[in-house]
Amino acid sequence: MQNTDSPIGSGPQAPRRSRRVAIRHGAREIFVGGGAPVMVQSMTNTDTADAIGTAIQVKELARAGSEVVRITVNNPEAAAAVPAIREQLDRMGVDAPLVGDFHYNGHKLLIDFPDCARALSKYRINPGNVGQGAKRDTQFAQMIEVACRYDKPVRIGVNWGSLDQTLLARMMDQNAQRTAPWSAQAVMYEALVTSAIENARRAEELGLGADRIILSCKVSGVQDLIAVYRELARRCDYPLHLGLTEAGMGSKGIVASTAAMAVLLQEGIGDTIRVSLTPEPGGDRTKEVIVAQEILQTMGLRKFTPMVIACPGCGRTTSTVFQELADSIQTYLREQMPVWKAQYPGVEAMNVAVMGCIVNGPGESKHANIGISLPGTGEAPAAPVFVDGQKTVTLRGEKISEEFQSIVLDYVKTRYGTQVRTDAVTEAAKV
Repeated sequence: MQNTDSPIGSGPQAPRRSRRVAIRHGAREIFVGGGAPVMVQSMTNTDTADAIGTAIQVKELARAGSEVVRITVNNPEAAAAVPAIREQLDRMGVDAPLVGDFHYNGHKLLIDFPDCARALSKYRINPGNVGQGAKRDTQFAQMIEVACRYDKPVRIGVNWGSLDQTLLARMMDQNAQRTAPWSAQAVMYEALVTSAIENARRAEELGLGADRIILSCKVSGVQDLIAVYRELARRCDYPLHLGLTEAGMGSKGIVASTAAMAVLLQEGIGDTIRVSLTPEPGGDRTKEVIVAQEILQTMGLRKFTPMVIACPGCGRTTSTVFQELADSIQTYLREQMPVWKAQYPGVEAMNVAVMGCIVNGPGESKHANIGISLPGTGEAPAAPVFVDGQKTVTLRGEKISEEFQSIVLDYVKTRYGTQVRTDAVTEAAKV
């Protein structure tokens, strides 16, 4: 057996070198690329003309952890509502920057509604939908000129469902002249990458700084996304926005998005992500934010909320108590984070284990900050609790869930509240 002196596992590769882009609203400044943490974003599905409804959904997404929120700006009514949405958010204390999503008539809306152009923190432009023929270059230039005027960053977002057909036809013609023509799929990949980079260069020629440009090439296939972004990352140093377009519903959308983005993120590719889930009818839009956070946190790239480790259950765990406790604790931790984040710095790194039997229960519980090993089938009706690897108490009876939640809360206050006091003493000593 070959023996190397290097340890097993190296974690994700170092992030690719990219420029840093700032997205600003008021005093808040979020960085994308340039070594900044991978940023999570989302998009509303309300009618933007409904300023109150849209502001409420933006607030929900921001509270869930979306660091910027994109809204559709598709007609005069929507453009006119953007300043009101921004004002309503500011009144509610929501400082998440807003991104305007423009197609077809974006040039006209940005020019006709300057208050909208100012209220947005960033624009998303799809070069395949800015116009046809001679109008395309003019209308693209008009949007970039507005971005320059108000110093707004721009995401140039290419999508294979609306790829510039003139560019694609030109590349197909060029391919036909090759001695060994590429496959149609390879030409499509090249067209996506070329469109993104050519339009970024064009934006720079029009005066938009290279540090104000983010690129994306959205597709809906896992292997397609991986192939396109590897090439895009190789050929430019703009920050990259990752995400499958039309990822799908439920587990399919979650699995596809995770499979595609995890490969790229592991390779250091990707500066901001969105999980484009199709919600169930009447479903919660914030699910896409939670999934995006969990992708980054389970990969060890960021920390957002305490993680719950729970066993899947087997024939040893016929009781549903451990499942119910895992679900209630996970919900409780996520609901507390908007408050805990400010009060207990570092709590987002906490791990909680909820295990269902004696096989792995005590061991997993000892590895977590706090763990509980519930009794499996035929085991004694007792639930030992471990805190930082040490058994502290054994719970019994009908109120195990409530008692364990109290133990978790006490641990948070003691462990992370101490950090707050320590930081305060350190600052006072400096003075």
